[in-house]
Amino acid sequence: MTIRIAALLLVSCAGGLVAAEPPPSVLEAESARIANVEAISPSVVCIFGRDGGGGGSGVLISRDGFALTNFHVTSGSGDFMKCGLNDGKLYDAVIVGIDPTGDVALIKLLGRDDFPAATLGDSDSLIVGEWVYVVGNPFLLAADFTPTVTYGIVSGLHRYQYPAGTFLEYTDCIQFDTSLNPGNSGGPLFNERGEVVGINGRGSFEKRGRVNVGAGYAISINQIKHFLDHLRSGRVVDHGSIGATVLTRQDGTVAIGSILETSDAYRRGLRSGDEIVTFAGRPIRSANQFQNVLGVYPSGWMLPLTYRRGAETHDIMVRLSNAHRESELLEFSKTPPDRENPQPGRKPESDEDPKEEQPTPPDEEAAATKEDDVPSELKQLLVQKPGFANYRFNEIEQARVLESLPNGGTLPSLAAGAVLSGRTEDGKPFRMTLADRGVGFDLGGVGYLQPLGPAEEFIDEPPGTGGLLAAAHLLRQILAGSRERLAAFYYLGSEPIDGIGPQVDVLIAEDQGGRLRLYVVREGGELLGFDFSRGDNVDDCRVRFGKPVISGIPAEWRVSYGGEEILDARVERIEPLRPSRDSR
Repeated sequence: MTIRIAALLLVSCAGGLVAAEPPPSVLEAESARIANVEAISPSVVCIFGRDGGGGGSGVLISRDGFALTNFHVTSGSGDFMKCGLNDGKLYDAVIVGIDPTGDVALIKLLGRDDFPAATLGDSDSLIVGEWVYVVGNPFLLAADFTPTVTYGIVSGLHRYQYPAGTFLEYTDCIQFDTSLNPGNSGGPLFNERGEVVGINGRGSFEKRGRVNVGAGYAISINQIKHFLDHLRSGRVVDHGSIGATVLTRQDGTVAIGSILETSDAYRRGLRSGDEIVTFAGRPIRSANQFQNVLGVYPSGWMLPLTYRRGAETHDIMVRLSNAHRESELLEFSKTPPDRENPQPGRKPESDEDPKEEQPTPPDEEAAATKEDDVPSELKQLLVQKPGFANYRFNEIEQARVLESLPNGGTLPSLAAGAVLSGRTEDGKPFRMTLADRGVGFDLGGVGYLQPLGPAEEFIDEPPGTGGLLAAAHLLRQILAGSRERLAAFYYLGSEPIDGIGPQVDVLIAEDQGGRLRLYVVREGGELLGFDFSRGDNVDDCRVRFGKPVISGIPAEWRVSYGGEEILDARVERIEPLRPSRDSR
């Protein structure tokens, strides 16, 4: 009976088949996809070495040409690259900053100030099953730089990919079933609103033929946001560590295994055997989850950690140390990942298992930049210095922040020395003398001194402050325009002060073994405070400023050490230092 009805329907079509019109909702969804692809494609970048070797993808994130890609793409393409956009034009580009651990790099395209830039989204808002687009240059197919687009869904969130014989570590990453192939490396993962929610990196490929088997991974854009200003600094950036190992116990709780006594977490009270309850505001239910959360933050950031010992729960703030030794990180940053070496991930059990690996890194030899082939105007945009991928961009960021400071970071009131006087919260008079030979401090009739000179070391004066006087000396060098006297001065990037609130700019001053982190509001140049350390394994002297401002110097100084506030002083007067008889 069913066959007879079908036959009658065919006859009624007057000798031909008539296709049913798709539902309006299907046509609307198709139109929306087409419009989205048209909107996002102009910001997608095809990346090559200057001689045409190598290849990968990227995405423009600013009108002045900054673009994100993978570290393993730029490491094979050299410091200078060629980049194509879907308008068919080719642009010169230069390396800016690199994150070898997170497999992220920032480059800058040149020649325009009106590049089509993508919008950065919120990767934490993704849900499994949401539609996403992978856009890039797989297999280097597009000779006219028109990107290839594939479409799929988010398959999983907060994935952790194990490092294996390399620094590359994918934490808290996004898994998707969208086709990801060699050459997509560094390209964007877009959501349906046309926002970048990730940077594509890893894919699962069959061992023979490098055919995608349906599992791709992207670095979350929220992780990259934490590092973005660090990358703009031109540095080789590192991820953070709490200086401890963690393990999942049989009862399902997560505990500290071993912990370094020199770590900030240890000084805050964390011990072996303590249960981790939350970290960075997220509940911790496994050791892998802890690594996931930890891996998305740069070294130096302060993050909240809640731990349980017995029946008591403790809340602490922990400053992250470097995950790697500086020498190791710099050595790895100079060596492009070898395509034949195992990539991050679990080792396959047999040759027939899918191999977890990144899309093929560009050929190092073919993409190597010859110095003679680089135009002189491009060479001026690269300044090589230990610890930096490109120090030129640190100079640019230094200038931007200093220009925002009072009087452009050169206060005449401090240049020749100054005396700051006022009273503490409990009414004690104080007098701080900033001079080239030393920093003196009189508090309620008791005197303290930090001698200055080539043979002098920074000391804890007044005792129990962590070196307030040494910190005041470094602050003076920054604000008086005497930065050339310091052993090192550079722009670090941005971070939330005290682990809360918006990210603020951070300037670093180093001298005589001490290190000062100066916090500056990005818009307006307001000085928020500083953290000073006399060494790697001691607590910081922390000063937070308050208004008003006198001659460019904040009037309120709240000083804490070891988590305890020890001094609240208000500057009432700033006077020039009178020359002593010995200096005449």
